Amino acid sequence: MASAVRETAPTGPVPGGPPGDGVAGRVPGAGASAVTDTGLLVSAARHSAARTACLCLTSLLAAAATLLLPAVLGRALDRVLAGSDAGPWLALGAALTAALVLLDSADAVLTGTLNARSTAWLRTRLLTHILALGPGRAAPFTGGDLVTRGTGNAALAGSGPSAAATVVPAVAVPVGGLVALALLDLRLAAVLLAGMPVLALVLRAFTRRSADCTSRYQAEQARIAGRLTEALEGARTVAAAGTWQRERRRVLEPLPALSGAGHGMWRAQGRATAQAVVLVPLLQVAAVAVAGTLLAGGELSVGELAATARYAALAAGVGVLVGRLNALVRSRTAARRLAEVLAVDPPRHGSGRLPEHGPGRLEFHGVRGSAGERTVLDGVDLVVPGGATVALVGRSGSGKSLLAALAGRLAEPDAGRILLDGVELASLDRHSLRQAVGYAFARPALLGGSLGESIASGRPPAQPPGVPHAPGRRGVPRQAAAEQTGPGVAEWVVRAARAACADHFIRTLPEGYGAACETTPLSGGERQRLGLARAFVHEGRLLILDDATSSLDTVTELHVTEALFGPATTARTRLVVTHRASTAARADFAAWLDEGRVRAVGPHEELCRLPGYRALFTGEANGPEDQPAPGPVAASGAEPVAGPRAGPDGAVARTDEPHQPRAAVRGGSRDGGGPCA
Repeated sequence: MASAVRETAPTGPVPGGPPGDGVAGRVPGAGASAVTDTGLLVSAARHSAARTACLCLTSLLAAAATLLLPAVLGRALDRVLAGSDAGPWLALGAALTAALVLLDSADAVLTGTLNARSTAWLRTRLLTHILALGPGRAAPFTGGDLVTRGTGNAALAGSGPSAAATVVPAVAVPVGGLVALALLDLRLAAVLLAGMPVLALVLRAFTRRSADCTSRYQAEQARIAGRLTEALEGARTVAAAGTWQRERRRVLEPLPALSGAGHGMWRAQGRATAQAVVLVPLLQVAAVAVAGTLLAGGELSVGELAATARYAALAAGVGVLVGRLNALVRSRTAARRLAEVLAVDPPRHGSGRLPEHGPGRLEFHGVRGSAGERTVLDGVDLVVPGGATVALVGRSGSGKSLLAALAGRLAEPDAGRILLDGVELASLDRHSLRQAVGYAFARPALLGGSLGESIASGRPPAQPPGVPHAPGRRGVPRQAAAEQTGPGVAEWVVRAARAACADHFIRTLPEGYGAACETTPLSGGERQRLGLARAFVHEGRLLILDDATSSLDTVTELHVTEALFGPATTARTRLVVTHRASTAARADFAAWLDEGRVRAVGPHEELCRLPGYRALFTGEANGPEDQPAPGPVAASGAEPVAGPRAGPDGAVARTDEPHQPRAAVRGGSRDGGGPCA
């Protein structure tokens, strides 16, 4: 079956989008966490509370200076016309002008730094949450969608605190202009108030249309990004099939909708601006006309007439306010997309710890697991004794990869219990679980800057952060490795690479272990060997290989499995998903999965007596004799297997003592598959 847990970015539909482009059903865990767009923006503002407060203060001071300047200049004009000393008023006007320049500069600096800090905080929180979700709970979101949310959407949401901090000053300017007109003469304010309902309707319509168009634009943008990521990952398939034109059409299919949403945003802003351009001058002219009448009647001075013209422009001017509202709407819409991911609860971990020197005994009791809406495993009962190497075999779709994922809690069971050394996985704290279980995958992702760093990343920290290393514990800090084979390459990294047959090809590279992961061309088999080396440096008690040798040639696979099943790794128990008879033959036991259940458990050569099991490797069809025989069963629904290895309760070699691996495989060569070959 296709691997249920892959290290590549998960694919799936975008939440809220049509089937095939967003979420495949309900987002698991969504709704349990109270994460909203407003709450997220408030948290971002609190993260940079000092800068947010300073930006709000400087914006308010700039608004106050803007409102004071017309009155000061009007008074200076009256003093000049009256032949009086206007020096103090002119000096005050110059001071206000200089203050506006300085405050505008401070606004620009504070806005830029606040946006950068808020964006960085949002991206860090989103990335941390995505990694905490794991492959199972993050699966409803496509890789391209998550990249879009973490880049463009996070940047837009990061501008939210600065937009919110400047909205109040943006509102204060027209309100202050209206109050200033009322102080000059109530009739001036009445003229402006007559047009305010129309302005309010313009702003309300703009906000509603802009929010809808922005939401649709960001959703369509995420769809294109998700499809593009899929196309890039499958570039070889597209090239081999010659379907690049069809793939281009598929990737760009949402483009008309994206264009429509983008044009809708510009139309909404253009419509609001056009309406304001028509309305605002009319209000200004009306206010100035009334002021001229009052001037002719001796009720206003020339300076007050000049101030009226400026205050009318400030009171009716909605351009700055429209821009601030537009920025706030876009940031809230982007924050809503971040909140959709943050609302998905990560797996809960307990506070339990594993026994200090446990053998790595793994138990499944009544486990049911599903992939999407389909139940893949149902009623699985299996016990793997500590120190055993067990091969999981079965046809594609039988649930091997899902069972391997459940064994290390990369997936959550729908029902049943999974225990490691007598402790339920769900009750373990995150550090203990990851320190105990190591993985290697069929398509490993190379993490780290160099190949050496990628291999070294497989060894977890020996202790939780802040806890000093205790002598005698299993983990050894990376910095404690004194032997070096080159700049920054520890001896234990090289030993793991040799065990995985990766050391030779790494040394043929110009930069050796320092070769960059991103730019070094690697075959599928070379990637698998690097993934195996990374798993070999893990010092946990359980090592799980999910089809991790599928791309290796026969000779390399033989050397790797000899290292895997021998003393080269420190893991005490090994669970190996495989399709190869030779690998199953080298394991201590094989667990045969069929239709979501453990059909039989036992040594490979003994299971090969069963026609159905033998058909997994020979391609023969199951005959009518391939039916469970009467008698005790080896597992829930499993066929009985001769020999002392399989017990009647579903356990492999039921014993509480650490299992001693076989020195050789009975009934066949270690290089072959025994009777199944």
